[in-house]
Amino acid sequence: MNKQTPHKLSVVFCWHMHQPFYRDAESGRYALPWVYLHAMKDYTDMAAILEQVPGARAVINFVPSLTAQIQDYAERIHTWLDHGGDLPDPLLDALAHQDGDFSHEERNWLLKACFRLNHERNLHRYPAFNRLWHLADQCRHHDALDYLGDNYFTDLVTWYHLAWLGETVRNTHFVARRLIEKASNFSYQDRRDLMTLIASLLAEVPVRYRKLAEEGKIELSTTPYAHPIIPLQLDFESALETVPDAEIPDEAYPGGAEQAQEHIDLAKRKHAEAFGHPARGCWPAEGAVSQKTVEMLGNSGFDWCATGEGVLHNSLGYNLRERQGGRDLYHPWRVGKKGNISCFFRDDRLSDLIGFEYQSWGDGDAAANFIHELAGIHHRMQGETAPVVSIIMDGENAWEHFSENALPFLTALYQGISEHEAFELTTFSDYLAHHHQQPKLKRVAAGSWVYGNLSTWIGDAAKTRGWTLLIDAKKAFDTTKAGGKLSPEQLAAAAEQLRICEGSDWCWWFGDYNPGPAVRDFDLLYRCHLRKLYQLIGQLPPNKLEMPISEGGGDAEGGGTMRRGN
Repeated sequence: MNKQTPHKLSVVFCWHMHQPFYRDAESGRYALPWVYLHAMKDYTDMAAILEQVPGARAVINFVPSLTAQIQDYAERIHTWLDHGGDLPDPLLDALAHQDGDFSHEERNWLLKACFRLNHERNLHRYPAFNRLWHLADQCRHHDALDYLGDNYFTDLVTWYHLAWLGETVRNTHFVARRLIEKASNFSYQDRRDLMTLIASLLAEVPVRYRKLAEEGKIELSTTPYAHPIIPLQLDFESALETVPDAEIPDEAYPGGAEQAQEHIDLAKRKHAEAFGHPARGCWPAEGAVSQKTVEMLGNSGFDWCATGEGVLHNSLGYNLRERQGGRDLYHPWRVGKKGNISCFFRDDRLSDLIGFEYQSWGDGDAAANFIHELAGIHHRMQGETAPVVSIIMDGENAWEHFSENALPFLTALYQGISEHEAFELTTFSDYLAHHHQQPKLKRVAAGSWVYGNLSTWIGDAAKTRGWTLLIDAKKAFDTTKAGGKLSPEQLAAAAEQLRICEGSDWCWWFGDYNPGPAVRDFDLLYRCHLRKLYQLIGQLPPNKLEMPISEGGGDAEGGGTMRRGN
């Protein structure tokens, strides 16, 4: 890799790939399908774009809990194709249904499940899928759902999966093209062929990204194993640094430091197993950091971490953008007592332009505008020898709101930046390899990429109740573990279940600002995971786990799957 030219603006895209544990520990079934649907669409398309655009480079961050679930899906679908048996997901069951003779309950469920996608971008563009939608809508209005025959439901579940395929797959793969052209009356063999395609796409995800890393096109980074909010595991009072009146639990999370270290160590091991090389960098879950968190990451051997712009505002005690054109945002800082880890800070404005604004623009106009924004930063950074812009965002949920799953936009964006004489696409590790000197940040304020604080995961009654239920479960786990009555296998299963319960997604969704259906899904799944933990340690789950934590009912932007940085 050639050394970067001085005075060029280094540009790093970091795409964060993450889904929580949807798999039920008892049945092995997946409660929600988002792991495999995003894998066959967003992770597949992202890899293809990076492969196809010569100058494209990026950091791709895979959470180990996601990678494990992708591999589980791929293996179990392949087993079903080879030997029969059970599929891991009810939607896949419906796709594989031989005769299409669904019960009344199954039909109602499919009518809800198979329209959960962006209608404007990925439903109405297909006349046959659009017809299925309008038929269902008419039947609902006239209370005539029984009018819909068996073929309707096999076609519906087939079209749902076709619409969730990556754009690059729909454009090039013969099975996808054949079925889209056929449009209706899909046979069992058609659906089995589609299932074979899905299995191959899932199996290829880690292989393609590993190859891209070996070619120097990407850097692969990781996140603590099950996506825990480490600052809160270490100290709930860290939330008060930026929100002094936040409601927090009355007691600390028991053994939080040990659990946080376990997530970090396990992430490093699982990442190396999946991708063949250790991760040099870490995107802590939700970009959530504190002084103790960055020291833990540095002491664990990571070269770099990253977080949100708001954290740097709070750490320095002033608004970065109001001083010297924001110069302090456009370089990494050495953090921790030893200064043994570099921290990059997300440009919230640029990241949120991609995440929330450009979806309504023309693809070429959006890419040109982004390059114009970079040019403005480059101009303001004249005199700096190594400015770097960090664009860090969700790598999966934004793209369904773009035309063609953002394939034209991302292609134009990578091409435009890589061909521009003033910019250089790079990765965090490559940047650090050529630029060793960074100023020391005296102290890292506790916060995340969302608003620069931790209010998305703690601070109100519902989120506090979520934490309190987890504290009680952790105490029960600790007591049982100390009693020595569990076999090594039982203890390992319980420890894994505890890690799942510590994931950030559960408290993310609690709150009246999020949509009711999504809140109820994650509320129920969280309480199911907690109940399973009690069962694994041989204790009766407490009755309070039967009571919902949060109802939701709001209309959060983008359905609540993403947040703006500020």
